[in-house]
Amino acid sequence: MRLWLRIEYDGTAFAGWQVQPGQRTVQGDLEAALRTLAGQAVTVVGSGRTDAGVHARGQVAHADVPDGLDLVRLRHSLNALTGRDVAVLEVAEADPVFHARYDARRRTYRYHASTDPRALDRATRVVLRPAPDFERMNAAARHLLGTHDFNTFCRMQSETENRVCTLFAAAWEPEARPGDWAFRVEGDRFLHGMVRAIVGTLLLVGQGRLDPDDLPRLIAARDRRVAGPAAPAHGLVLECVAYETG
Repeated sequence: MRLWLRIEYDGTAFAGWQVQPGQRTVQGDLEAALRTLAGQAVTVVGSGRTDAGVHARGQVAHADVPDGLDLVRLRHSLNALTGRDVAVLEVAEADPVFHARYDARRRTYRYHASTDPRALDRATRVVLRPAPDFERMNAAARHLLGTHDFNTFCRMQSETENRVCTLFAAAWEPEARPGDWAFRVEGDRFLHGMVRAIVGTLLLVGQGRLDPDDLPRLIAARDRRVAGPAAPAHGLVLECVAYETG
């Protein structure tokens, strides 16, 4: 039986999603819990691999387990066996050919920041001081929309050969609390470190160190060295993953 899982996690204590020897990872925790419940080794495949320190509110994964497991009891048991920083929000039976990564059509991330000091959500929000110019950053972000080779914003050591992605949305949006902002970006796929590199580059624009119209030149360069530094991981949240329906 193939399972569909929706997962939330605080990435602070994890070395990322993907299993790594000697490191605590989200995939590793979930596979250990499922191995206990299924009585056999289980591989959990996520929609994407979040980096160390990155969080998720709506990660999607699939896993194959023996038939006959009670899914309600399974979800409760998974939450009992994983740490408090992982929450399995939903478990359902999926089509046997469903693939959490390859069937995903859109992924949405939010990068949370504030122009004022924060205490309660400091693990999930980056303080920006002095405050950047959000209008300038949004003028730059509009150049990211559409289909491009995003090699400029991909980690140099990445093994991903296809660097072409399509972005459907990319904008800084004010949140309910004054001073709180989120950069919302939605695309068909994302490269290793891509969102954090984009945010870091936009912050250079917001600080006046780059012009908004520099973005097309940076994209065309296809060179990670011309872009800004990666923004801190803890501000980034994988919000949701969309699939075709019907």
